[in-house]
Amino acid sequence: MSGIAGYFGKNAGSIVPAMLDALEHRGGRMRRIVHDKGVTLGVTHDDVSIENDTVYDKDMFVEDRRSDDHYALAELTGRGLKLERDLLGVVPLYYGVDEYGGMYFASEVKALLPYIEIVKELPPAHSWLNGVVKSTLQADQPDQISQTAKEWAGSLREALERSIQSMLQPGFGSWLSGGLDSSAIAAIARPYTDEMHTFAAGVAGASDLEYGRIVADHIGSIHHEMMVDLNILQQALPQVIYHLESFDPLLVRSSITNYLVADLSAQFVPVVFSGEGGDELFAGYEYLKDIPENRLESELEDITSRLHNTALQRVDRCASAHGLQALVPFLHPLVLEQAHSIPVEYKIVDGVEKWILRHAVADLVPESVAWRPKAKFWEGAGVTDLLAQCAENTISDADYRRERILPNGWQLHSKEELLYYRIFKEHFGDIESLDWMGRTKGSPLK
Repeated sequence: MSGIAGYFGKNAGSIVPAMLDALEHRGGRMRRIVHDKGVTLGVTHDDVSIENDTVYDKDMFVEDRRSDDHYALAELTGRGLKLERDLLGVVPLYYGVDEYGGMYFASEVKALLPYIEIVKELPPAHSWLNGVVKSTLQADQPDQISQTAKEWAGSLREALERSIQSMLQPGFGSWLSGGLDSSAIAAIARPYTDEMHTFAAGVAGASDLEYGRIVADHIGSIHHEMMVDLNILQQALPQVIYHLESFDPLLVRSSITNYLVADLSAQFVPVVFSGEGGDELFAGYEYLKDIPENRLESELEDITSRLHNTALQRVDRCASAHGLQALVPFLHPLVLEQAHSIPVEYKIVDGVEKWILRHAVADLVPESVAWRPKAKFWEGAGVTDLLAQCAENTISDADYRRERILPNGWQLHSKEELLYYRIFKEHFGDIESLDWMGRTKGSPLK
């Protein structure tokens, strides 16, 4: 994990070093800055073998790369400055232009806001070259294969195993909520290390803690838990929103325990596996059961395409806030290909979500976990009512009526959302252009 930033224009001066200051948490205190032909590129990193320096006329390339297929990069080519982002936007990248025509880019919005008013997110599977944003998506479609359910489950299992093998890094651990996705990833990864650390967070009695223990015992991991309460949540909330760069209520709810468990994880390991993406690829959400089968696949494609600035932003920011790298095997191209090829009728069967995935990993996890119903991240951690009640006690009806319309015309729909927005505003001010900010599907903001 790294933080990248750059400037394309005249008189760059100290801009890029200052931008890297805002991204220092992403890669440690080491940094490399390169400059040539009006372009300055910088990267934070933790590779102590590379000296801190400024290099001229060479190595005009910086990247934040988690694996071969999950990356964001910037390079000076013969045609000009080029930015590029991976297929699903696992790794973030933003850019914008100032009033003098200078172009800036960075891994996080906070590094750009002091210099430009309108920040844009580079879309997943796109490049930026001299002001032109272009898709890099290949038009190939998965081959249509006729297989039985058992054969599909076997193919999916193989894809998951190969994706994890390709992402293995020294000293890895795994987030383990006890849900199907994180449990399957942890179980597949377990044989590849002599000692494996797993991590969970939640309020006392939360289902995630209970099931996390069950899976940890089953796979023989060294399991770490963080018990949270309202006081801990309130103390963490300002930093969560600062790193998350969002006040979306559903996203903040799921981020707060993710942020805390990432802090715990970073005390033991440099990199963790995450189960993000399983619900979107294999129909894990309750509302999907009500969608007609002939429309289900398009809905899954839609919510998967939204991950880049919602759930994947949560994973990235919560991990990077603590110098931790998070890997997402479900979003490896091998698994994506399988997910898109598996007939939709095998994803929800007789009201059971993720039916094919459950069969693919049933022998790896306890039966109670293999067939555990889906719980939303914040519900499984037990934080739902605590945060909503905190907002109710903090914000008066009059304040809510007065402040619910934002400068850009967006309307807040709950006191909880206003609580988060107030904190966001303290960090970043009144930002009129928020087009770069993702919204969880079903979040009633606009």
